[in-house]
Amino acid sequence: MKPLKTYSRYYVDLLVRLGIFRFSFLLALGLITLAILVQVGISWILGETFEYKHALRSLAFGLIMTPCAVYFISIVVDQLEESRRKLSKLVSELSDMRERDLDLNEKLTHNLKQLNLEMKERLSAEESREQAMLDLEHEVFQREATQIALAERTALLRSFIDACPDLFYYRTADGVFSGCNHAVEKLTGKTEKELVGLTPWQVYKKEIAQQIVETDQIVFENLEELIYEQWLEYPGGRKAYYELRKVPFFNKEGRHLGLVGFGRDITERKLNEKSLEKASRDKTTFISTISHELRTPLNGIVGLSRMLLGTSLDKEQRQYMQTINISAITLGHIFNDIIDIDKFDRNKLELVPSELSFNSFITELDSLSRLMAEQKNLRFELERLTDMPDNIIVDATRLRQVLWNLISNAIKFTSEGGVFVNVSAEPLQNNEVAIRFEIEDSGIGIPESELEKIFAMYYQVKSEGGNLHAVGSGIGLAVSQSLMRKMGGDIYATSEVGHGSTFYVEFTAPSGAPIIDKLEETTEPVQRPLSIFMVEDIELNVTVARSLLTSFGHKVDVAMTGTEALSKFEPTDYDLVLLDIQLPDMTGFEIATELQSRYTNLPPIVALTANLVKDKTAYREAGMQDAISKPLSAKALRKILNKLCYLDEQIIEEKTHATKAVLEEPTIEKTPLDVLIDKEMLRSYIEIVGKKPVLESVQLFEDMMPDYVAILDSNLAAKDKDAIVSEAHKIKGAAGSVGLKRIQMVAQQAQSPELPAWWENINDWIDEIKESYLGDIEVVKDWIEQEFDK
Repeated sequence: MKPLKTYSRYYVDLLVRLGIFRFSFLLALGLITLAILVQVGISWILGETFEYKHALRSLAFGLIMTPCAVYFISIVVDQLEESRRKLSKLVSELSDMRERDLDLNEKLTHNLKQLNLEMKERLSAEESREQAMLDLEHEVFQREATQIALAERTALLRSFIDACPDLFYYRTADGVFSGCNHAVEKLTGKTEKELVGLTPWQVYKKEIAQQIVETDQIVFENLEELIYEQWLEYPGGRKAYYELRKVPFFNKEGRHLGLVGFGRDITERKLNEKSLEKASRDKTTFISTISHELRTPLNGIVGLSRMLLGTSLDKEQRQYMQTINISAITLGHIFNDIIDIDKFDRNKLELVPSELSFNSFITELDSLSRLMAEQKNLRFELERLTDMPDNIIVDATRLRQVLWNLISNAIKFTSEGGVFVNVSAEPLQNNEVAIRFEIEDSGIGIPESELEKIFAMYYQVKSEGGNLHAVGSGIGLAVSQSLMRKMGGDIYATSEVGHGSTFYVEFTAPSGAPIIDKLEETTEPVQRPLSIFMVEDIELNVTVARSLLTSFGHKVDVAMTGTEALSKFEPTDYDLVLLDIQLPDMTGFEIATELQSRYTNLPPIVALTANLVKDKTAYREAGMQDAISKPLSAKALRKILNKLCYLDEQIIEEKTHATKAVLEEPTIEKTPLDVLIDKEMLRSYIEIVGKKPVLESVQLFEDMMPDYVAILDSNLAAKDKDAIVSEAHKIKGAAGSVGLKRIQMVAQQAQSPELPAWWENINDWIDEIKESYLGDIEVVKDWIEQEFDK
């Protein structure tokens, strides 16, 4: 069948290609040819001869059959061609339909796949959502449990941190607080909420904040731990010594966030160190004092033994005397070694001035110095350049110690020539005399570059060859200069290498016993009540003054600081202003100046000062009308009130009052009790306000003293001079208000840093206050009870 289909396709294609006519002609030719060939074949088979007629029959057959065949075939072909075209069209349409079907099938397949995928994804999402919900619920549960546990741990940790006595805080990289514990709140006087966002400059005093900020900056720059020690101050004024540790901290990504600080109070350790230092100083002072005190008689032994060696002695006597002389010299060297090893450091040196026969002192100095010089075959000359006073008031032991030190050094460092001492005295005003010693030697001399250093503690001058000029620690000149400055004088030197040195000692001293004038002034009592404005920062002083003024019938309003005084004061409301000079935030002079700038009509202003008022010029220049010493005296206060507040009352001359007071004052025999308490002040106070208020004031002082002493100790350990002076000033004022005379006098010394060797003695003054105030309080209570026993 396949070849037939092929041949039919060739036939149709040939008909279409040749056309009907050419195809018909070709077909007729083919048929005729075929007919002839068939006839020939038949004739050959039958054995007949092929004739021309046979060809004609074949030709007629071909011509007859050809149109029919062509027609039939053409119709068939046309139908077939039509069918083929339809079939082709149908096939084309079927192909298009198939292609569309395939495309649709492909899209359907794709959509089915997408649908299946989406269904799977939805199922998976549903499962994931359900799992996520389960996970979320579990996570929420876990988070809540974690938060509860974390909150419990945080609360526990916070309680530990707050309970810790050590400081704990953290600051940001900008240097502001972001958290702290209770210890820091106590130190700063601010809560954690108040501290957050503040810098150290806003929390601490300037000098404290300066060191804190500088150390913070070191931690921020180096990103390393830093440990150092610093004094910090509590709001009440108490200082504590802290060992501070600062550590940088970072977040999880390693970004620097700030620092964490820790602080441990090591004040007790610091005080123990101070106690050890004080014990060492006490030991040094004892050894050195003994050594210096023994030097003068020892030098006498050396000198006299040497003089005796120059006389006629038998062999045994000379041997004994030589042994005495050598032993004394050796002992002197031992004392020098003791001083070199354990010299006193200008501490515990109290001057004890007394009358000294100055001429006799000079003669003694001349005699012993001459003996010392003769031991080295040196000349010694002492010349009085002026007339000498008969007596002066001076600590003879300390003066002798200084001069012997200088003369001994001069003789020690002079190998030939001599030592020459010139003494002069010039009378001054106020019954004083200026005394000058010049100790000149012809020794090795001191380089000019060393002159400024020779008075430094432990400094030793070196010669050109590198050898020390002095044997020992080089402390003698420092001690001598300290002593002389404590006596109100000084020592200095000039020198030329190879030609000797000259040391100058200069000081002033009273030429006789001081004259103490005791003139108590009395005035008439005031006649009308006054409204008084008092500015005072010590509660005990306020209590005493208010009791005194109230007993006079006056009304008293009080301000505790300068700021409070300026805000509360109205000039029309008051007849008098009592103004303390030393306040926590301002001075009385500053307040007086501010009041004068604000108001034109001011009531009289009277300065209150714990110091003895001798010259009132400075107070008057500041706009104050007068000044009065604390504790307030009833007589002095009455005089001030009469003078300034009662213009219609005749002012009694001060000399008259003084004379009257001297004449009317009963003679009271001085006893040791008079050193401890101020009987006259207490009597006056009790007569005015009664015994009970005075005893209550004494009890208030006793209650306040532990706090005063604690703050004083901390400031002493911190070497804060201003704070020591301020606290001593408070103690002095409070003690004076209740008649504790000795405590007042010691506190007066402690509050006076201008005194010679103040730093050297402040420990002892504070110790004396601490050790004696309770006993003195008992004394004053007993005296009051006995003196005013009902």
